[in-house]
Amino acid sequence: MIEIAPGVFVRRHAELDLTLGYITGAGDALLVDSGMDQALAREISPSRIVLTHNHFDHVLATEAFLPCEVWAHEDCVVDDSLLDDRAHYYDEPFNGTLVAPTHTFRDTVTLDVGGRRVDLHHFGPAHTSHDVVVHVPDAGVVFAGDLVEQGAPAQAGPDATPSNWRAVLDRLLELDPRVVVPGHGDPVDAEFVRRMPIPGAS
Repeated sequence: MIEIAPGVFVRRHAELDLTLGYITGAGDALLVDSGMDQALAREISPSRIVLTHNHFDHVLATEAFLPCEVWAHEDCVVDDSLLDDRAHYYDEPFNGTLVAPTHTFRDTVTLDVGGRRVDLHHFGPAHTSHDVVVHVPDAGVVFAGDLVEQGAPAQAGPDATPSNWRAVLDRLLELDPRVVVPGHGDPVDAEFVRRMPIPGAS
């Protein structure tokens, strides 16, 4: 874990250049995306996981952290179709159980993480139909999921809405973040997000 602000950490993985988040309060913690590394559950014990979206590399390890709440946008579906996507990258079978969200929201919800405010926002479809932005106001940190990528271009799959992506990033920037944590790559600043090319945009 790398501390990027007081009580706010990122976990960097060489595999797929994945970046997870960890937010701590007084006796409580929240994990941003469960990723694919089940061994991480031996190091941390979050009471909640927030899934920024349902792509396999962001959700497959959720089972290892149970029992905990699993938060996501109401349109986030975790089912066996994700294993088909995983099969494009890995030959070995997935040895685990997929875990669906236990708590959902539509637009915005505020969570209390040990006395610390954490806001979850959905600003509309972009990378997926159900992207979640996780904002830690007192730290000036935003976890953007795959709305933002560093080190490689952001990706637009068949479930993306490139025409709305810039508008979603504009809403993210209205949160006035000092640090934006991408779903893949190292943390960036607001200027990086302003200049980021939108994949598939005309």
